[in-house]
Amino acid sequence: MTKDIEISALSLSEGIAGDMGVYVVDVSYAKNEDGDYTLCYAIDKDGGVGIDDCEAFSRAVEAELDKSDIISDKYVLEVTSPGVDRKLVTEREFNYYIGREVDVKLYAAIDGKKEFSGILKAYNNGTAVICSDGTDIETDTKQAVYIKLAFRF
Repeated sequence: MTKDIEISALSLSEGIAGDMGVYVVDVSYAKNEDGDYTLCYAIDKDGGVGIDDCEAFSRAVEAELDKSDIISDKYVLEVTSPGVDRKLVTEREFNYYIGREVDVKLYAAIDGKKEFSGILKAYNNGTAVICSDGTDIETDTKQAVYIKLAFRF
């Protein structure tokens, strides 16, 4: 049931996101510590999203959720940026961030490297291709402790 709600919530939000110039990176629907459900949208755009983007998206998507009534239980709506420490997990995330720099930490070394940075070049069927120091490194994402966007300050 939660997966169906996530799929419906994503579908419902795609047009809204496009109109607002943001991209829905992920949608999750899960029980929170109070025993209620939280529907969480992670949104992003070139240059990053701010509180105003999250607030505007929240208002717009809330109105559509109320109209569609895809969730019958009590829930909390949350809209957030992906955050600087977010691990890339879903195919949707990987495909959106192709071309961006990522930091990678692996459980087992590939070509002597367990940790490296590079440009995410491709993603297919759970395998990410990262170009690091001019060399393409393929890794099954399940073999990675994390693959996340690189943020340099």
